[in-house]
Amino acid sequence: MQELIRVSNLNYHYTDAPAVLHNINLLINEGEYIALIGPNGCGKTTLIRHFNALLQPSSGDVSICGLNTRSTKNILEIRRLVGMIFQNPDNQIVGMSVEEDVAFGPGNLGLPAQEMRRRVQAALEMTGLQGLEKRPPHTLSGGQKQLLALAGMLAMEPKMIALDEPTASLDPDGKNKVLSLLKDLNSRGIGIIHVTHNMEEAALADRVLVMEKGEIIADGSAANILSRVEWLKSLGLAPPRITELLWTLQQQGEVLAGNIFTVEAAAKEIGALLKRLRGFEHV
Repeated sequence: MQELIRVSNLNYHYTDAPAVLHNINLLINEGEYIALIGPNGCGKTTLIRHFNALLQPSSGDVSICGLNTRSTKNILEIRRLVGMIFQNPDNQIVGMSVEEDVAFGPGNLGLPAQEMRRRVQAALEMTGLQGLEKRPPHTLSGGQKQLLALAGMLAMEPKMIALDEPTASLDPDGKNKVLSLLKDLNSRGIGIIHVTHNMEEAALADRVLVMEKGEIIADGSAANILSRVEWLKSLGLAPPRITELLWTLQQQGEVLAGNIFTVEAAAKEIGALLKRLRGFEHV
C-alpha cells in the first residue's frame, strides 16, 4: 500500500492553552477505512484538522503524499488530496444551487468547463443527488445536505476524506445513506477517516484508532478493538450493543463466538445457543 499521511512527533496546543495533542506518530496508507474514537475532548477533531492543513503543528510534522503541511505552497494540493467533512453540513455549503455548490471546489482549481461538468455529474451520481441539480441547498433534508457536502469533496477527486461525526445530527435514513456511501467510496479506493462516538459506525471500518488525553492509545482492527467491552467502558465509550449483549452472555458462562458486530451474525450465534440449550433440556 502507498503511504498517504505521515505524522511525526506531532504536538499541538491552541494559543495560551495546554497541549491538546502529545507526541503523535501515525502512518496512514491510501485506501484505508479508519474509525477514530475516544471520549469527548481527547483531541480527535484537532488531529484530523492537521490532515488537510487547517491546523499546523506546534512541533513535529504532518506530511500528505510527501507534502509538508507547514509549507503554504502545499496547502491547495493538500486540501485537494484530503477532503474534510464537518458535523454540520450547512457550514460547508456555499452555492445557490446543488450544482453550483458541487462546482465550487473544481472551479477554484481552474479546471476547464468540460472537466468541471464531468466531475460535478460524477459526484452527483455517486451521492445519489442527480436530478436535484437546480434545487436550492436550503430545501434539502439534513441527510441530503451532508451528501451534498460529500459531493463537493468528491468533485475535487481526493485520495481520502476525513469526516468529523458526519451523522451526529441526521435521522436514521440520512445516517444510513451517508454510511452506505462511505463504504461505497472506500470500495472505489477512496480512503476514509471517520471520527465517531457511535461504535456501530466504528465497526464498519477496517482499522480503529483510539485516542485519550491527546494521545493514540490503541491502533488495531475493528474486531480487536471493539470486542474489548470492559476497556471501552473504562474510557467512557459505549461498546457496540450487539457485542455487549454477547459479552454479557459470555460472562454468564455461555460459549459464544467473539468479534460479532452485525444483527445477522448475532442472531445466528444466539440461535445456535438456544438450540444447544434446548438439547440439554431433553438430556
